[in-house]
Amino acid sequence: MKEKIENLLQNSIDAKKELLDKSVGTIEKIAKAMVSAVKNGKKIIIFGNGGSAADSQHMAAELIGRFKKERGAVPAMALTTNSSILTAVANDYDYSEIFSRQIEALGQKGDIALGISTSGNSANVIKAVKKANELGLITIGLTGKDESPLSSICRLSLRVPSQSAPVIQEAHICCIHIFCDIIENNM
Repeated sequence: MKEKIENLLQNSIDAKKELLDKSVGTIEKIAKAMVSAVKNGKKIIIFGNGGSAADSQHMAAELIGRFKKERGAVPAMALTTNSSILTAVANDYDYSEIFSRQIEALGQKGDIALGISTSGNSANVIKAVKKANELGLITIGLTGKDESPLSSICRLSLRVPSQSAPVIQEAHICCIHIFCDIIENNM
């Protein structure tokens, strides 16, 4: 069991080390885009499925509440929280529409649309990013290692260097905390 634990921890460390070595510039570009949008009175709209849905809600909570220090609320929303909207759209249209319909209703030019998908293949996240691109939102994707439909359509894309969904999710939440820290310190 000890060896398994060591391997799991090492895999997580290795992915973050590679992000440190190769992706700091991308993380910085994403953080700057978010800071600029917020300073210009825009909001951050976040969405994903499963663990990525939880990450979406986590980020919105950190921005609207507080991350580390007292400051005004940052306009952010997770599109994963309203069960009536999610189930109505899934029922009346299709599950692939649950985020794109909300982007259509709530997104405004210059807002950030942050789609999170470990595989980069989630149809509903891809459809929402396409809608966000049509409407002039700044699209950002958090994905896994491989080039994917999501990473290829976002203005900015951070690909975590791992094939393991848990390791990718761990790195995503690490980067989300970095984004929250930088936004908070630039308010």
